[in-house]
Amino acid sequence: MGRGIGTRLVAGGNNVTVLDNDPEQAKQLAEELRAGATEGAAAEGGAANDPIDGDVLVLAVWYEPARAVIEQYGDQLEGKVVIDITNPVNVETFDGLVTPADSSAAEELAKLAPAGAKVVKAFNTTFAGTLVAGQVGGQALDVLIAGDDDEAKRTVAELARAGGLNPIDAGSLKRARACRPAPARASIHPHGHRPLGLRGA
Repeated sequence: MGRGIGTRLVAGGNNVTVLDNDPEQAKQLAEELRAGATEGAAAEGGAANDPIDGDVLVLAVWYEPARAVIEQYGDQLEGKVVIDITNPVNVETFDGLVTPADSSAAEELAKLAPAGAKVVKAFNTTFAGTLVAGQVGGQALDVLIAGDDDEAKRTVAELARAGGLNPIDAGSLKRARACRPAPARASIHPHGHRPLGLRGA
């Protein structure tokens, strides 16, 4: 998913920093992203504990690592848009979700984040491969966006639209509970643990 979302972001002219537990893998992905970037866009790689200096953080990881990223960065997320792409499946059994029935991954992550962080749900109903292409059968991919901060949702919508996608406002963050793929798609494994930090438009 990091590769797919990163591809759309640099295609839209945005600068991206890829952070990974393995900095060499992050640099390799950044090099791949640069090859497909539009003029003016840039991509670079770094370590998972590097500071986040962008305005937008994409949590391109499983749900539990996403919790760990939020706990690790804490107050650094103040004022930032934090995009949760997770489908919180039980990765041991793949037969259910690990979040409470009356909540969602995005809502649980919002509880962990500092009050000033703006958590938005997006990109979790798309396949990694189709994100790289940006379309299926000549049709732009829909991106459902849920969140409680209208400005943050507009930011995510603008990023999606600039990358050739079709953003759809799904409503408040509670609507993230409904923004889940069908069960057959819930066990998609993301490509590594790669939070993406967007450094600017």
